[in-house]
Amino acid sequence: MESSPPTVAVVEDDQSMRTSVERLLNAHGFPTKGFRSAESFLNRDATIKIGCIVLDIHLDGMSGIELRHRLKQSDSTLSVVFITAVDDDALELEAVQAGCIAYLHKPFPAASLIGAVTKALADSSTG
Repeated sequence: MESSPPTVAVVEDDQSMRTSVERLLNAHGFPTKGFRSAESFLNRDATIKIGCIVLDIHLDGMSGIELRHRLKQSDSTLSVVFITAVDDDALELEAVQAGCIAYLHKPFPAASLIGAVTKALADSSTG
């Protein structure tokens, strides 16, 4: 019996963007769960099996990079795909140093997100 695929967490404070990302991922066979903030992700139902995170860098409250650091400190092996509307080389370097599978600038091509999530799920399952 095949187990259900892990859920992709979409942490994005812009509801329309969060919904768009979830719909795109769902259309490509990825189950998703949306969160409006880093805090709501951290307080999620622990029974939801998260496979990777699509994470906006600029969130209300805790930033995406702060969430990534907190996850690393708790020994989480979840892979992260960062998304952002800000074109900032220093921020991109900080995100890469925090550890991410991909760093995508909004608006990004659908294929870029699908490829990054596919890689993130593969890396999370092996790490």
